[in-house]
Amino acid sequence: MRLTLTTFLTLDGVMQAPGGPDEDRSGGFELGGWLPAHFDDAVGAYMTAIFERVDAFLLGRRTYDIFAAWWPQHGDPADPVGNALNLLPKHVATTRDDELTWSGAKRLDGDLATAVAELKRQPGRELQVHGSGRLAASLMREGLIDTYHLLIFPVVLGSGRRLFADGVPPAGLRLVDSQTSGSGVTMQTYHSAGAPTFGTVEG
Repeated sequence: MRLTLTTFLTLDGVMQAPGGPDEDRSGGFELGGWLPAHFDDAVGAYMTAIFERVDAFLLGRRTYDIFAAWWPQHGDPADPVGNALNLLPKHVATTRDDELTWSGAKRLDGDLATAVAELKRQPGRELQVHGSGRLAASLMREGLIDTYHLLIFPVVLGSGRRLFADGVPPAGLRLVDSQTSGSGVTMQTYHSAGAPTFGTVEG
């Protein structure tokens, strides 16, 4: 399977608590809920297309907890997003030992890089990560992400957890698709392209 990361970002790269004020207040973050005002039909269609390609999910523990508190009670067979999340396997990267009660969820055991590499070797289309900032950082350090779906919202916050924070290893990316919604959200798809190249601009 191809490992893909899909995340919502502000223009200054913040990914924390897009869906609501109380979604994630860790670190004293008080600016949650910056997504809904800009989530239009084009953004919804883009996300639906992503969920139609998934065969399994890989989630960080905070994202799992957020999803598990909502989607089991809001399943709809006609909704490709909720249907996929409720029915497909969900591999959860967590150090907590409490039970994962959402149907299809299982703890990712052992070394993260080894376990994820094994998942990627399994047959299928996409192993999808959604949000999961700390997990995404670990996957980037191991060079395991094949595709990035970055939905960038016309908002600047100035604080909050960022996807590409200090310490992320240098990497080259290749833009393969770019769309813009009527509300000003840019939806960009990048494939990993190995190490970045460097040079000098000549005047």
